[in-house]
Amino acid sequence: MPEQLLPETEPLNLQHAPPANPARTILILSLAPTIGIGIARFGYALVLPDMRDSLQWSYSAAGFMNTINAAGYLFGAMGTAALVRKFGLYDVVRLGVLACVLSLALCAITSNFVILSFARLLAGAGAAFGFIAGGALATHIAQAYPSRSAFLLGLFYGGPGIGIIGSGLAAPYLLESLGAGSWATIWAAFAIVSVALSLILALRRIDTPPSAGRDTTTRIALGKIWIYLFAYFCFGAGYIAYMTFMIAYIRGVGGGTSAQSIFWCLIGLGTIASPWLWRGLLARGQSGMTLAILLAINTFAAGLPLLGTSPLILGISAFVFGSVLFTMVGATTTFARFNYPAAAWPNAIAGMAIIFGIGQTLGPIATGAISDLLGSLNSALNISAATLALGAAAACFQRELRTDQTTNDQTTNGQRPL
Repeated sequence: MPEQLLPETEPLNLQHAPPANPARTILILSLAPTIGIGIARFGYALVLPDMRDSLQWSYSAAGFMNTINAAGYLFGAMGTAALVRKFGLYDVVRLGVLACVLSLALCAITSNFVILSFARLLAGAGAAFGFIAGGALATHIAQAYPSRSAFLLGLFYGGPGIGIIGSGLAAPYLLESLGAGSWATIWAAFAIVSVALSLILALRRIDTPPSAGRDTTTRIALGKIWIYLFAYFCFGAGYIAYMTFMIAYIRGVGGGTSAQSIFWCLIGLGTIASPWLWRGLLARGQSGMTLAILLAINTFAAGLPLLGTSPLILGISAFVFGSVLFTMVGATTTFARFNYPAAAWPNAIAGMAIIFGIGQTLGPIATGAISDLLGSLNSALNISAATLALGAAAACFQRELRTDQTTNDQTTNGQRPL
């Protein structure tokens, strides 16, 4: 991979008095990823089988809807920093939530493929705004309470899990009671719930001053971590097929409403439990080995349903998969903080996020096309698991880049890797 440089960006100055009740504040902030990721993004998998049957979509068309959503997330991630510098973290979070609510409402009132595609694109961008800006704000709050920082950050990153559980408890049973072709009603229900949650967020403003100073962050060469980037690309391309098509797969092998609901809720429970399950592993993220282990676990979870469809197997698969789903983000952040000086963290993390975004943009449409070609989801899900396994194998070869300068910079700034 040729050496690449990311454009320079300005750091954010977020120094202000922390809130008196940080847990409550971060729980309110976590409503942004609850709406943007747990409901607007991943809720699609619950509605997809009925949409596909009613609208007579191919698997490629169904996959495209998550491809366009992932593209929206990628564009949103690339533009979040500029929006934050202009409007501030909290207002960008609110903008992201508003975009997601509008997307859900659009999905409830149209069956037009083009308009639905735009809605999914909008949801992806909104999810990125809320997750990235909200995560930055939550991190700043948590760092003011060192002894509780892991717990406080866990509250924020548990937000998607809450959304996954909530949608998993409601959507399958609503679809069963309302009958075939009721997918639009489910989107409407998602929109109503999201409006209620967004009002809670709107009522608790969290002010941050505008960025001070015009310094630029350190530019980095990504060529030295091309193996790590490739492994992270494989995660993006592999995990999204599972989150797009597993409910359709369970339904296809005879899983009823309760099976679908329990499976989805277990993914959410795994997501919520992840900060406590993998905390020790993340602390050893200097090389690519942490990512390799997480990808190997992800491969195991993704491949289990292809070995059997008993409730136990499906349950283990869902919980384990959910437990590493967002831990990957923590692993890449830790890798950057161990191996680069503080001024280079934003560009290092941004580079990894862009590569991941490209992977998850390509994954759903590729999986759908394979399913159409071979006539079933099994082969495509096998390829998805193989992609994750390839990433795990590659990550093993990424060595630590840590230098004395990096160590000194971290010590000087009083900062340590998560």
